[in-house]
Amino acid sequence: QVQLVESGGGLVQAGGSLRLSCVASGINFRFYTMDWYRQAPGGQRELVAAITSGGVTNYAEFVKGRFTISRENTKNTVYLLMNSLKAEDTAVYYCNAQPIDLWGQGTQVTVSS
Repeated sequence: QVQLVESGGGLVQAGGSLRLSCVASGINFRFYTMDWYRQAPGGQRELVAAITSGGVTNYAEFVKGRFTISRENTKNTVYLLMNSLKAEDTAVYYCNAQPIDLWGQGTQVTVSS
């Protein structure tokens, strides 16, 4: 079955950390660029971070220095380590595989201030 499954979300206090995971199945994971997006209530979905098949990373300005994207091809998994979380990081976080535009179901991250 072709799918992406995210996990690791939850409720955390401001300043805390979470690590999100996204496990891919049914695709040749190591060949794809993997992205993390987020969507806050009432907001648009926005790109948070990306990692290419070769391990090159890119971050949105609002997470630079706080979030780290990584991948483990042997486990078909991409991670998002989120440190120094802020209330404005509250959103549903989604992973995405490019260029096939495959999406996971999302995982909720709530940061209390």
